Amino acid sequence: MAQSPIHARFDGPIVMIGLGSIGRGFLPLLERHIAFDRSKFVLIDPVDTDRRLLDERKLRFMKVALTRDNYREVLTPLLTAGPGRGLIVNVSVDTGSADLMDLCKDLGAHYIDTVCEPWPGLYSDPKLSLSQRSNYALRERVLDVRRRRPGGTTIVSACGANPGMVSWFVKQALLNVARDIGVDAGEPKTRDDWARLMQRAGVKGIHIAERDTQRARDPKPRGVFVNTWSVEGFCSEGVQPSELGFGTHEKTMPPNGHCHDFGCGAAIYLAQPGAGTKVRSWTPTAQAQHGFLVTHNEAISIADYFSVRDGDAVTYRPTCHYAYHPCDDAVLSLHEMAGNAWTRQPTWKILDEHEIVDGVDELGVLLYGHAKNAFWYGSSLSIEETRKLAPYQNATGLQVTSAVLAGIVWMLENPDRGLTEADEMDFHRCLEIQRPYLGKVFGTYTDWTPLAGRPGLFPEEIDTSDPWQFSNVLVK
Repeated sequence: MAQSPIHARFDGPIVMIGLGSIGRGFLPLLERHIAFDRSKFVLIDPVDTDRRLLDERKLRFMKVALTRDNYREVLTPLLTAGPGRGLIVNVSVDTGSADLMDLCKDLGAHYIDTVCEPWPGLYSDPKLSLSQRSNYALRERVLDVRRRRPGGTTIVSACGANPGMVSWFVKQALLNVARDIGVDAGEPKTRDDWARLMQRAGVKGIHIAERDTQRARDPKPRGVFVNTWSVEGFCSEGVQPSELGFGTHEKTMPPNGHCHDFGCGAAIYLAQPGAGTKVRSWTPTAQAQHGFLVTHNEAISIADYFSVRDGDAVTYRPTCHYAYHPCDDAVLSLHEMAGNAWTRQPTWKILDEHEIVDGVDELGVLLYGHAKNAFWYGSSLSIEETRKLAPYQNATGLQVTSAVLAGIVWMLENPDRGLTEADEMDFHRCLEIQRPYLGKVFGTYTDWTPLAGRPGLFPEEIDTSDPWQFSNVLVK
């Protein structure tokens, strides 16, 4: 982009972990918008397939796999090569977020990632309970770092498109709904104020409602998992238990539903994989759709953030969950994977900007149950727009990388806020940084509910007294 603004300056060491689809896409945004000392930058990845991107830029590359045993030995000298604080930008998989945050606490370094990531093995460990393998548990491990070590250098947890950007969309969407239904409360200043505004607005729940219509030039081969973003990340979360923030308006626990016996209590899990769980939802392009209820950090953090408490009692909480329809090739890949007892295909491919012929990634939040029924607010970004805006990524990737950029800028402008989740950041400032990369950002109301067109030709158990019960949303 011509005359790209420099949003921040950082003079300390920068360690970027991961050169996958998100790492490749983030590099040019970092160079465009953050002034940094290139001699103090290093990128770490166990695979050097795309090392040329670093060599062309005369940036240092280290081919190394971080492990639970070596991460302190590898990272400490890099982060302390000052002067100034260090910064970790973690856009990888199989790297323990909580441990890396503890290291940054020790060193007074900044840190940002796009997901609460575990070390390898957690997702498939048969010795662990479903609760222990959940995103709820991963988030609690990260929050435990804050409980043990409050304050200090700013560390940003789970700041990609979702989790991350969607939390900023929720606040803007809530302000729009409150204004349109006549709830005049100004803009909330505290977490409790935000939660009470959502309660007053009558919002029963939130879908992170996404439809990816990006279409590849070549059909998906058999035995290959094809996706528009990290296959490893998607498959890992897809075989975790399906999870959702569970609202106070819900009347019954869903089939296979269970509560956790630790932590904030904002979410439940289903004893079935997220990639095998479907929900009814709505996006502007697709209209009504079936999406996958794949576990995501924001389903828990948003429900937790907007909970109204009276002492130890929760008097209001919205239901919140992902409702994701990935690109068609990814749907076929999931179907193939499910048929093989959720064993991932031996090879995989992430579609790049040259292989996609058309399509958009439409990612937003659907606030439902209020006086105007439902309101979707989000980004609709096409592959054609993406090609013009930034290299090395498709529309899905750019929504993520631009959120990482926004998170880093906010972090450097607020350097001593301790461990922070996306829900707690200045959503105005973050969206201001991110908007040039999001295509069309808009909101629209819909009269659709999960009861539309039902019961149809077959009998169903439907709660007609409240269309927005999760029992109506879940596809049984």
